[in-house]
Amino acid sequence: MDLESRLKLIKRNAVEIVTEKELIELLQTKDKPRAYVGYEPSGEIHLGHMMTVQKLIDLQTAGFEVVVLLADVHAYLNEKGDFDEIREIADYNKRAFIALGLDESKAKFVLGSEYQLEKDYVLDVLRMARITTVNRARRSMDEVSRRKEDPMVSQMIYPLMQALDIAHLGVDLAVGGTDQRKIHMLARENLPKLGYKAPICLHTPIILGLDGEKMSSSKGNYISVRDSEEDVEKKILKAYCPAREVENNPIIQIALYHIFPRFNELKVEREERFGGDVVYKTPEELISDFKSGNLHPLDLKRAVARYLNSILKDVRVKLERG
Repeated sequence: MDLESRLKLIKRNAVEIVTEKELIELLQTKDKPRAYVGYEPSGEIHLGHMMTVQKLIDLQTAGFEVVVLLADVHAYLNEKGDFDEIREIADYNKRAFIALGLDESKAKFVLGSEYQLEKDYVLDVLRMARITTVNRARRSMDEVSRRKEDPMVSQMIYPLMQALDIAHLGVDLAVGGTDQRKIHMLARENLPKLGYKAPICLHTPIILGLDGEKMSSSKGNYISVRDSEEDVEKKILKAYCPAREVENNPIIQIALYHIFPRFNELKVEREERFGGDVVYKTPEELISDFKSGNLHPLDLKRAVARYLNSILKDVRVKLERG
């Protein structure tokens, strides 16, 4: 794959790359660059996780070695359970990410506790603490903390560790949703002060919940990889999808971020009296037709549900096998 093709694939559905110039230099000078995403082990793998998993798949295709950090220590600091509970969930998460399409032979899965309790790492946390203000640490953590209003001291340590993970895992490219941006910028600013290189950072969109609001486990406004075919269809048909509106439309987001990258097209099946079947070869074609009113929300929803179930069918089978 030539440089232009690799760059196009890496940039697909990315909100920003900090910086693109550094990324191009990396691709030109390093045969096997390394990218990573860190995940707090979660009981449900949903469309939000699939956003960054898809980007990791893109990066593997573009020649990157991928590291997936299953951040058990971070989860413990963020009050997500005890270590036994968290590690059991981490194992499930690993199986789900592989089932979603990550090439296990090209991906390295790492538990945070495998290296984050070592002397050199702990000393680096203390060194990072000496050059980071409390306000900066708190701002960096606000987007992902369970206690925004009254955070624990452990949650101030969290962003320092996340920045150091990039260094200790030998990462060239840090990947995450836009909620990770402040932590990534902390890493770019402070890691060089400790003698490490500043990472290149790639940020993906934060996908909305099915109700058009922020995705939340408490609201149940998401689709899990373990949802049945019937549940997926039911949730999609009930989802927020205003006619002609593209911005903040979760069904449009699912089409753009999950369906086109995997299928390179989206076919809407409908009766002849409603215009007959139509195949969209690009996201731009879909958006144009939806904005014009030529594509009805219900027809789009049915197509999206069908494609999502096609993606999740094999995932469900592989997870059931263990």
